[in-house]
Amino acid sequence: MAGHSPWHNMKHRKAAVDAKRGKVFSKYSKLITSAARQGGGNINDNLKLSYAVEKARSANMPKDTIERAIKKGTGEIGGEQFEEIIYEGYAPGGVAVLIEALTDNRHRTSPEMKRAFEIRGGALGMPGSVQRMFSRKASFQVANPELGEEKLMEIALDAGAEDLKSEGGGFTIYADPAQFHQVKTALESKSVKLTAAEFVYIATLTVPVDAETGRKVIHLLEDLEDNDDVQSAYANFEMSEEDLREVANS
Repeated sequence: MAGHSPWHNMKHRKAAVDAKRGKVFSKYSKLITSAARQGGGNINDNLKLSYAVEKARSANMPKDTIERAIKKGTGEIGGEQFEEIIYEGYAPGGVAVLIEALTDNRHRTSPEMKRAFEIRGGALGMPGSVQRMFSRKASFQVANPELGEEKLMEIALDAGAEDLKSEGGGFTIYADPAQFHQVKTALESKSVKLTAAEFVYIATLTVPVDAETGRKVIHLLEDLEDNDDVQSAYANFEMSEEDLREVANS
């Protein structure tokens, strides 16, 4: 690509801050409860639940909190009914935005999403308006980039991954979502340390923006992910290294 999509790495730094104040635990509890309700409480038989628990553990969520969330999902203890919703819209500069949400009340969440877009100069779109511009992938962020790009590419391909990209001073490995556990296990068996292993949407069509527009898009994404019902927000913008440095230092 001609530029760099900055949000993928920024959102991980933001998640670390959210984890310190417990905000991320609430989101992961919803994810676990929803997965357990859909596919049962056995992580060996429920890929969604296994993934949700993996994310919670990576954020150091206490074991009893994880177990309680599972029991809410299986009905062993009372809990809310969560609905998975994909919201789509446009940020300033014509940048496409895709949002994954889990809510117990869409009549509360939908107006909140609409308002967040409008405040930041964007607009909430209709279902299907931007999702075609994104592709679902399993994503693995490498913690030991000193292995080198050539070696990591060899390990990644042998593990069944599709691609390796240099991002934010490190490397991210992408794979088909169905191969999540196979690839993760294979990478770890080859001493590849991971800072994150997750399902993401990556843009298949990107929009170049300048620093001013990029800053507006990032503010919108931050607002969206501050919403307790939002699990993740993605955008298809890219910026030059010069503009990215300007935004990072502002």
